[in-house]
Amino acid sequence: MIIFGTKGYLYQLAVLTMVCGWCGNPAAHTLRKRVTKFTLFFVPLFPFSTKYATQCTFCGGERQIPEEEANGLLAQAAAGQDGNAYGQAPQQPGVTPPGQNPYQR
Repeated sequence: MIIFGTKGYLYQLAVLTMVCGWCGNPAAHTLRKRVTKFTLFFVPLFPFSTKYATQCTFCGGERQIPEEEANGLLAQAAAGQDGNAYGQAPQQPGVTPPGQNPYQR
C-alpha cells in the first residue's frame, strides 16, 4: 500500500502599508506565500503549487497576486526598512536595549 497526498505551507513574507482594494483604508497588509507539496508516506517531496496573496489587517480582504508583483512588494519592503549599518532598528527614546539595566550605572 502506498500512502500519498498533499500538505500546504503558509509563509508570511512581509507586512506592508497599502491602501486596501476592498475597504479603501490605508492599512497594514501581510504578504503571504502558500506552497502545496506532494507527500509520499507523509514526507513532503516537491512543491507543485505556489501562490502569493496580500491580506488586509483591517477588513480581512485577500487578493491573489502574481509572483512578479510579490517580488516587487518584497523588494519594496526590504528597501523601506530604516535600520542602521548592522541591520538593527534605530533606538527609540525611553527604551532600554536588552541586557542593560536602566537603574545600574
